[in-house]
Amino acid sequence: MSKSRRLLVLAVAVLLLGSLATALVLRAAGRDDEPSAGGPAVAAGTVTLDRAGSLAFLNGGQGPYRGSLASVPADAPESGRTASELNCQRFYAAAGTGVCLRSTPGALAQDNKALIVDSELRTLRSFPLAGTPSRARVSPSGRFAAWTVFVSGESYGAAFFSTRTAIVDTRTWKLEANLEEFAIDMDGRDHRAQDVNFWGVTFSKDDDTFYATVSTGGETHLVKGSISGRSVKTLAKNVECPSLSPDETRIAYKKRVRAGASLWREHVMDLGTLRDHALAEKRSVDDQAAWLDDRTLAYGLPTDGAADSTDLWTVPADGSGTPRLLAPGASSPARLG
Repeated sequence: MSKSRRLLVLAVAVLLLGSLATALVLRAAGRDDEPSAGGPAVAAGTVTLDRAGSLAFLNGGQGPYRGSLASVPADAPESGRTASELNCQRFYAAAGTGVCLRSTPGALAQDNKALIVDSELRTLRSFPLAGTPSRARVSPSGRFAAWTVFVSGESYGAAFFSTRTAIVDTRTWKLEANLEEFAIDMDGRDHRAQDVNFWGVTFSKDDDTFYATVSTGGETHLVKGSISGRSVKTLAKNVECPSLSPDETRIAYKKRVRAGASLWREHVMDLGTLRDHALAEKRSVDDQAAWLDDRTLAYGLPTDGAADSTDLWTVPADGSGTPRLLAPGASSPARLG
């Protein structure tokens, strides 16, 4: 083949490859709102936190809206998702107030932030995070927000980890930056130790009472606390990531069922009797479950075959029934309204 013919063939090949690349880009751009890998469609739109009957969560599907706060009708979670411009690693909302925990991979710790947002997702105040986002909650009235971060270690199943938990008053902006400074009443005695860790706050409707996990001495405890009193009291052992039911009679939580292993089983405890029962979900749930109503819990589990994605599941709170997939490629659920 002559040199001129080879150059002609090369030129044609370059043009064909360029056309193919352009077509693929245009096709991808045209499919931004289409389902990813068979998942629900996601389209940009307006998400508000005061829209009753909506379910908000972080969209985890591959695509341009990965990590965005999204919403769907609570009675049609399989429908197309409306995605906002707010991106978070953890999120929760109540009464038109949201808390968004952000962390940039590879960024310095001071670049990690907790954003308090209003019902239109406008940032009201931001606070630096001391580590990697882990848990987030807002009180039923919207007045208080709480978050937990890992200061060291990457999971609650790690042999060594340290957490930092904070609570902020969204009316006065008073910040309790570290709940480890609260007084601890353990079995009627004042408890002070270097190994104390708090995580997983959940709030009562009275804008003072909260529940959380305290770890110390190799054991985890459910504690009931007072924000104004800056104190907590232990109630029960082997309780992690509590979540108070809407009627405030029960706590959902993950219970370690295999000593020395990162394996938990979701349980619900009656606060009046401190008796508990296991839920129908038998897989290990490393999440702070959210109540969708007084009968149903939602929680995240890793997506099968995907290390960086989670799906939302639901299960009855009374221990009956079977787990049901609520939303694939999603995390941090919050029932609005």
